[in-house]
Amino acid sequence: MPTRPWTGRIHYAWVVFAVAFLTLVGAAGFRSTPSILIDPLHDEFGWSRGTVGTAVSINVILYGLVGPFAAALQIRYGLRRVTMASLTIISVGALATTQMTRPWQLFLLWGVVVGIGSGCMATVFASTVASRWFVKNRGIVTGTLTAASASGQLVFLPVLTRLADHHGWRIVGTVIACSAIAVVPVVFLFLRNSPADIGLVPLGAPDDFVMPASNVNPVRNAFDALRAARADRIFWLLWGSFFVCGLSTNGLIGTHFLSAAKDHHIEAATAAGYLALIGGFDVAGTIASGWLTDRVDPAKLLTAYYFLRGASLLFLDPAMSASGFGLVGFMMFYGLDWVATVPPTVALCARRFGINRGPVVYGWVFAGHQVGAAVAAWGAGFLRDSSGSYGSAFIIAGVGCFVAAYGASLMRGDRSTMPQETVKIGVA
Repeated sequence: MPTRPWTGRIHYAWVVFAVAFLTLVGAAGFRSTPSILIDPLHDEFGWSRGTVGTAVSINVILYGLVGPFAAALQIRYGLRRVTMASLTIISVGALATTQMTRPWQLFLLWGVVVGIGSGCMATVFASTVASRWFVKNRGIVTGTLTAASASGQLVFLPVLTRLADHHGWRIVGTVIACSAIAVVPVVFLFLRNSPADIGLVPLGAPDDFVMPASNVNPVRNAFDALRAARADRIFWLLWGSFFVCGLSTNGLIGTHFLSAAKDHHIEAATAAGYLALIGGFDVAGTIASGWLTDRVDPAKLLTAYYFLRGASLLFLDPAMSASGFGLVGFMMFYGLDWVATVPPTVALCARRFGINRGPVVYGWVFAGHQVGAAVAAWGAGFLRDSSGSYGSAFIIAGVGCFVAAYGASLMRGDRSTMPQETVKIGVA
């Protein structure tokens, strides 16, 4: 049922934007945890980096695969219900990890439970908020919300690392559980499912805009979007490039940087500070990318982003050996490019598959991101265990970025050739 019409001085879209930003930051801590836990779990239980990497792989695969269904569920049942449920699941799963003593418990709790809960808080959440509430400023809103999620996890790192050093690794799960559940009341009070709930139209939409109701089955909706997209080469180019994006960020740097830093005799707190530096520059880089996406061909942006990321990865291992200014410079540069790929990827999905279907298709593209992250989370750990170094993992990721840059260049100037189906938006 629609609530009381909004009569505030600012458009309520900005209130929803603020709530979404806070929600993504509050839930971001769970993305920081794997890199913090690798060495403590190895020291306490003797679990190999490959074992912990397997749990991370399960988590990130589910984080990605839940995405398209989360987008469809948000369409059918509303942003508020799905967001509150996912935050609660994250909180319960994170708290339960403090009691684990066996690898299968790590796989189940951190891999499956937190993976499913966090999947609804993936970047499809940002895409849905931006697409549903904004016509004007959609690119910069997408970029800012994406930065909130990605940067939040990195900004959490120094705090969680220090807590783990002084109070043991179990305090990390407790803090994450509390952070996630604390956002639930804010979501309940202020998040609205669509502008129609409060008698508005999306920011920048014409006054006669109508948001129709829907009884579309969310599972069928998600698979219908995949069937419509899978025959399109642009979908596979986007999927493949985002596979490399996940492999080179969350899966490699996000998961293994602290362990790699330890190999180079860099203290955990110092290494966490470097990752937090990525988070700080990521905010500027992703917001700037959103601004550019509203003005420049997004395929050209992706080509530049992946090429520059690949070049920087080739210098990471020598920079870690030298430490000092070289590593600081890498973190600043890499931060600007960390998730700058998201706004142009979302824009390409909308441009190719339509404003209505685009967020659901993006959910499937994001699944590619998480498959890539899962490959790196396990593969980099395996390479480290077998060779004693992360150097080869950095080089492989760098070459992959060059391939992704070439694939992005093939999408330049592309426009939709598909009929634009209408996906009706529910107001639960």
